[in-house]
Amino acid sequence: MPTTAPAPRMQQYRQRLRAAGLRPIQLWVPDTKAPGFAEECRRQSAALAHDSAELDAAKFIEAAGAWNA
Repeated sequence: MPTTAPAPRMQQYRQRLRAAGLRPIQLWVPDTKAPGFAEECRRQSAALAHDSAELDAAKFIEAAGAWNA
């Protein structure tokens, strides 16, 4: 079986995905190695710790997770 170069192989892979009805997207996420990231996570977690809407959301997530159990 002949091997193909990475670029054409990736192009063929993407064409198959598009033919399957999918499309590529770019997703930006926070840089966990950035200075201050951990501190900001702690700050936001503390701010939400006693928020009633957040507690309701947590209960919903827990209930949904047990759905298939």
